[in-house]
Amino acid sequence: MTSTVLKEKILGLFEGMRGKSLITTQDWSLDELIATLELAEDMQKYRFTDKYAYILKDRSFMMFFYNPSVRTRQSFEVAATELGGHALFLEPKSMRLKTAKTAGETVEDAAKVMSRYACGIGIRILEDKVSCYGQGEELLREYAKWSEVPIVSMAHDTFHPCQGLADVMGYRKHIGKNLKGKKLLQVWGHGALCRSWCSVQESLLIGSRFGMDVTVASPPGYDLDPKVIEMTKKNCSLNGSKFEISHDPVECYDDADIVYSRNWMSPNAYRDGEYHKQEEIEKAMKHTDWICDAQKMKHTNNAVFIHPMPIDRGNEVTDEVASGKRSIIYDVAEDRLHVQKAVMALTMSKFFADNR
Repeated sequence: MTSTVLKEKILGLFEGMRGKSLITTQDWSLDELIATLELAEDMQKYRFTDKYAYILKDRSFMMFFYNPSVRTRQSFEVAATELGGHALFLEPKSMRLKTAKTAGETVEDAAKVMSRYACGIGIRILEDKVSCYGQGEELLREYAKWSEVPIVSMAHDTFHPCQGLADVMGYRKHIGKNLKGKKLLQVWGHGALCRSWCSVQESLLIGSRFGMDVTVASPPGYDLDPKVIEMTKKNCSLNGSKFEISHDPVECYDDADIVYSRNWMSPNAYRDGEYHKQEEIEKAMKHTDWICDAQKMKHTNNAVFIHPMPIDRGNEVTDEVASGKRSIIYDVAEDRLHVQKAVMALTMSKFFADNR
């Protein structure tokens, strides 16, 4: 796609995207997702030039980190800098925010005040900072309700939209832009990290939106959110693609084009308002046959291997696969930067409005 065609396409969508929050890719139209990916690809192509260097000039992006990160903080800070803006690292524990146990500013007050300071607000809140599944999602939706600037999920307990976009950007590079009919295997891996559902659920949603055949494979007892599974099935139905659930740790690999092996917690991780992490880890480590290795990858259609990182090497996947020739983990980690730049440009800048 030429730069002129890309620009015209984005201008046609811009008014509907400017100011729009990103809590899950399911909230955005397919045209908006494709425009974001195409802009991200162009931003990667013209990185370190002046083409997009001033889109967020003199603008700030607030980042709430309830949970620490490696790629997320780095990629958002670099993204803001490369667009001419600035990202602020904020820890809610050091702010006077109202909680169930402490007095402080309400979400309404905090959101409205920060809207006067920043062009956007990012929030990262994962499994161990909530007392039950879905609280992180509720918090982001509450901020979006009161904020006058876009709210961007930097990963929460339910969804991880920037990771989902980065995943698809990686697929488009390595197996082609037409993903319809390609098989995505979302396979559980045993491991010692007790991970939330956010990345895998986002993967299911966005993969099915792009017409991929989706297989979810796990040991019995590791079901994902039933509402997300139903949304994925509906996406597949609308695209005429397949959706399957498997409990076989080997046969699920048959004819896969993409293998996404990652540990996730069971639905019993939360009980009585507590997150039972150690219990989940001990239970997961018993399923030693659920590791992605070279022998299983032989069952695939020369699949690429993907993982959002950090990887529990030797449990979720072997080093041979994670660092092998068909692994695209580092490309996808870089893609986070470019899709986040595109999201920020489309939702937080005046650039496209000024270039009509």
